[in-house]
Amino acid sequence: MKMIYGSSNENKVKDIKSIIEANGEKWEVISLKDINFSEEIEENGTTFEENSGIKARAVKEFCDKNNIEYDIITTDDAGLCVDCLNGEPGVYSARYTGSHSASQEEILNKLLKNIKKTGDSERKAKFVCVLTSLLKDGTKIVSRGECQGKIASKVKKLGGLTYSPVFIPNGYEVPMSELSAEEYEKAHNHRALAFSQLLHELKRYNI
Repeated sequence: MKMIYGSSNENKVKDIKSIIEANGEKWEVISLKDINFSEEIEENGTTFEENSGIKARAVKEFCDKNNIEYDIITTDDAGLCVDCLNGEPGVYSARYTGSHSASQEEILNKLLKNIKKTGDSERKAKFVCVLTSLLKDGTKIVSRGECQGKIASKVKKLGGLTYSPVFIPNGYEVPMSELSAEEYEKAHNHRALAFSQLLHELKRYNI
C-alpha cells in the first residue's frame, strides 16, 4: 500500500509511520515534500472535517495531474477544543490570536484568560484529529480520533506542541509537556485513534 500523507512536516510523517507499524501494517508513506508539492492550500472550512477534505482534494488533484502513483491519499486537520469556549480554538488552534507569528506563551495566555472569563471550573477539553482519505477511484473515508482531558489553571513547561503546556490528559495530573516521552505517546493519541478507525473502514473495501 502506497500512502501519500498530506504533510511536509518530518515529525508528523515519522509519527504516522510509527502508528502504521504499531497497527501491524507495512505501508510505504510518501510525504508532500517527496512529491514536490509546495502549493498553498486555503483552509477556509469551519470544521476539522471540511479543512481535512479541502487538503485531501488538493493533493489528489496534484497527484492525478502529475501522474503520481498512489493507493491512498490521507490528510488531517487537528486542534484543541475547549467545552466552555464552545469548542474554541478548534480549527483556529494554529492562529488563535489572529496571527501565525504569535508566540506559544501569547497563545496560551489568551486561552487561559478566555477560560477564566467563563468561570468554568471543570475546564474540559479535547484534542481532535480528523483524517480524510481518498482512494484512487475517489472513494472518501473520514475518520476521527479524540484525546480527552482538561485545561490547567497555569501554563507549565513550555515547548512541544502549542497547547501541551496546559492540556492535562484524562488519567494524568500534569500537562502533556511534563510527561515522559513514553507517557506522552500513550496520552497524545487522537491521531492514532483516527488512524485505527481508518484501518477498520478500509477493511470494508477489502483493502
